[in-house]
Amino acid sequence: QVQLVESGGGLVQAGESLRLSCAASGRSFVTMAWFQEAPGKEREFVAAVSWTGGSAVYADSVKGRFTLTRDNTKNTVYLQMKSLKPEDTAVYYCAARSGALATMVIDDYKSWGQGAQVTVSS
Repeated sequence: QVQLVESGGGLVQAGESLRLSCAASGRSFVTMAWFQEAPGKEREFVAAVSWTGGSAVYADSVKGRFTLTRDNTKNTVYLQMKSLKPEDTAVYYCAARSGALATMVIDDYKSWGQGAQVTVSS
């Protein structure tokens, strides 16, 4: 079982930046991803990166604004969010899966963090 701990959420104004971190423990070599859950909406894919070191994949809504990187020595991923918009407001969940493929499918991820609130004011 993988344990995930998120950090870095907060309140920012539109156009500002924020960085989320997610540290995994209990198992190495896991593909990690971020999902967002806005009020009244279903949880949606944001970005994912394989432990093999390939390029991250992103949802269209965040391409060019969000960057997902990972440090395998620390078993940690970082989601750098720039040019934030009010519609980015959501709880952001870190997730992990044992396969090497960075998928966008929520059901592929079996381990979840508790979530980090990101609020973007206009």
